[in-house]
Amino acid sequence: MPLDQVTDDVLEAGEKEMTFLDHLEELRWHIIRAAGAILVFTIVAFIFIEEIFDKVLLGPAKTDFWTYLQMCKLADYSGYADLCVKEFTFTLQALGLSDQFTMSLTSSFFVGLSFAFPYAFWEVWRFIKPGLRPAERQAARGGVFFVSLLFGLGMLFGYYIVTPLAINFLVNFQLSPQIKNNIDITSYISVVVTLALGCGLIFQMPIISFVLSKVGIVTPSFLREYRKHAWVVILIVAGVITPSPDLYSQILVALPLTLLYEVSIWVSGRVMRAKLKDEQALMKS
Repeated sequence: MPLDQVTDDVLEAGEKEMTFLDHLEELRWHIIRAAGAILVFTIVAFIFIEEIFDKVLLGPAKTDFWTYLQMCKLADYSGYADLCVKEFTFTLQALGLSDQFTMSLTSSFFVGLSFAFPYAFWEVWRFIKPGLRPAERQAARGGVFFVSLLFGLGMLFGYYIVTPLAINFLVNFQLSPQIKNNIDITSYISVVVTLALGCGLIFQMPIISFVLSKVGIVTPSFLREYRKHAWVVILIVAGVITPSPDLYSQILVALPLTLLYEVSIWVSGRVMRAKLKDEQALMKS
């Protein structure tokens, strides 16, 4: 009997020793540890919330933010003066008595969640891993690293690219000069957090392609066939998350998403080649 089959039988025998309640108990402890990590990072973020608010969360609302400085350099280079952000015509305000305190708690939680995400996902992986076959474990090797890396890159992309472009357009858009932009801090923070976390999740596209390809739902030929449709969807998404009407902003967002789609095709192709190789080896044996 092949060694892999013996190993699979041993794993299956070990799994049968655990009851459904045992699995629930194990899952509960993984969730507790993940939640504990989020709580620790949330507490640390709350301790330094003033610095986080001033230098991080309110960064895209200041004209000296890194992205706006680069946009001004690009404006000088391209001659397109509208790219340079020189001032913001809005004021942040807290309308409710407890809004600032509530926002400090909410912001601390999202900061804690962002930093604890790699460990939380690792805990999820530790729960799933024993149920996989050796070949499946080998195929998913490094998954925690790549998921965490893509999430971090997505967060940075959302924070430094998408959020500033969206805020620049939204706060400077006026129906009439008589209407002043007095923006609620809750609304502002919601935009920053939603765009940053949203991009972090969007950047998981290659991982989703890997999983769907493993279960046979997606193939590289399918992704190639609908590549043009995907490009249209990406342009629409870029237009939605960057409401700025200038072409530079939309291209800046669409290019990374297009690259992620092409990477997803490559990932799916690699999965299919691995499957074909395993099938050929099985037929020979």
